[in-house]
Amino acid sequence: MSSIDLESFVVDIPDYPEPGVIFKDITPLMSSPVGLAASIDEIADHFLDKGITKVVGAEARGFLVGAPVAYRLGAGFVPARKPGKLPREVYSQQYALEYGTDELQIHQDALTPDDRVLVIDDLVATGGTTVATAQLVEKAGAEVVGFAFILELAYLNPREVIAQEYDQEVFTLIKVD
Repeated sequence: MSSIDLESFVVDIPDYPEPGVIFKDITPLMSSPVGLAASIDEIADHFLDKGITKVVGAEARGFLVGAPVAYRLGAGFVPARKPGKLPREVYSQQYALEYGTDELQIHQDALTPDDRVLVIDDLVATGGTTVATAQLVEKAGAEVVGFAFILELAYLNPREVIAQEYDQEVFTLIKVD
């Protein structure tokens, strides 16, 4: 574990985006050279010996974490994007939101059956985006090796949602109970 207190970089924003919600803002962590480096290094070090060949990050903040982790692992990075953002043939996966649905896509040629994939995002709340991202990995025929996040909103039980579909490790740096 990091000797840096990563949680000290997280700022609570009360009543955002609506009354009663306490938003966990990790942008101070991302803007700190020490906080950012410690976060990326800790995630990468944890998965260093897992044979990961690709990291898939969900739009958009998953890109900020996923790309540098991929670099540190010597792996490629694959963006999971919102519809209409990728120019070639894509795999699509819809997932449920609190009110309605959303969708993520990856290029059909982004992953191969030989790829061992780490699914990554800045935070995990309900687990829906994470499961959808992993389902995209499987549609491409690749193997999900694990899941990694800087922040986990444990009180929303995302691990239970992920565990309904996947038994791979869920690794987080900061848990909010």
